[in-house]
Amino acid sequence: MDSFNLWSSKYLKTPMLTDELKPYSGQATPQEIYSYQRKVGSIGYIATNTRPDIARTYQKLAEFLINPGPEHQAVVDRSIQYTYGTRALAPEFGFTDQEKTLGTGTPLFISSSDASFADDTETRKSTEGYLFQLFGGPIDWRCTKQKTVTTSTTEAELTALSHAAKELLWWQRFFQGIKLDLDQEYQINCDNLQTVGLILKETPRLVTKLKHVDIHNHWLRQEVAHQKLQINWISTTEMPADGLTKALPRQKHEAFIRQLRLVDIGNILSRIQGTSTASY
Repeated sequence: MDSFNLWSSKYLKTPMLTDELKPYSGQATPQEIYSYQRKVGSIGYIATNTRPDIARTYQKLAEFLINPGPEHQAVVDRSIQYTYGTRALAPEFGFTDQEKTLGTGTPLFISSSDASFADDTETRKSTEGYLFQLFGGPIDWRCTKQKTVTTSTTEAELTALSHAAKELLWWQRFFQGIKLDLDQEYQINCDNLQTVGLILKETPRLVTKLKHVDIHNHWLRQEVAHQKLQINWISTTEMPADGLTKALPRQKHEAFIRQLRLVDIGNILSRIQGTSTASY
C-alpha cells in the first residue's frame, strides 16, 4: 500500500467488479506500463500461494500487462485495496465437531472443475478453473483461459475436466509417494449435467468437429471405466471453483470465500503481536 500510495479507509467487499474488462484502444506510456506491471506482480504471489479468492482477478489483469489503460489501472488498484483490507484471511484446515457430526462421510480430499463458456468477447475463448481441497482447506487451484475456442458449454466443461483430471492423477501419485492413505474414492465435482452424462453413460452422444475435445471426452471415459477417477455432479451454488472462472458480485463472492474455507485470523494475529510486544 505504501509503495503505490493507495491508502484508503474504504473497505472493499470484492477484488473486482463484474463489468467486463476489454483491451485498451489507446497506447499506455512506459511509466504507466511499469507501474501496472508492478501492481499486478504484487498480487500475483499472494494469488498463487494463499489466496485463491483473487486468482481470477490476477489472471484477468495479467492479460493487459503490455498495454494497460485507465480502466485496468483502476481495477488493479481496487484489487490491491481489497487484498490489503482482507489481509487477515487465511486457509483453514480440519473439520469442526459439527461438521464431523453432520458429515460422517465428508471426503478428506475434494476436487472441483468449472468453466465459463466463451466469456472472452474478443477471442471467444472460455475460462476454466480447478480447485483441490485437503482436510477442508485449499491446497491447489488454477484459473486460466483455454488455449482453443470451443463451440458449446459442454465442450468447454469437458476440456476443463480433462485438465483437472490430469492434475488429480498427479495428486494421487503424490499421496502414494508420501504414503498418505485417505481411504476414499478420487472424484471431480462438475456442475454441468450434460458433461457428466457424456462421461458416465454407456453410449456417449457428443457431436463435435473439434478433435481435441473428442479426445478429452474419450480419455475421461477411459479413466472412469478403469476406476481411476469418478465424476460427480453438484449444483452451481455448491461449486467451489465457480469464483475461479468469473468475477462475482458481493454476496456470491462472500459465499465463495466460505467455500474456500478462508477465515479471518485477525484476532489471532493481534494476540500474537500483543504477546510479542509485551515480551520486550
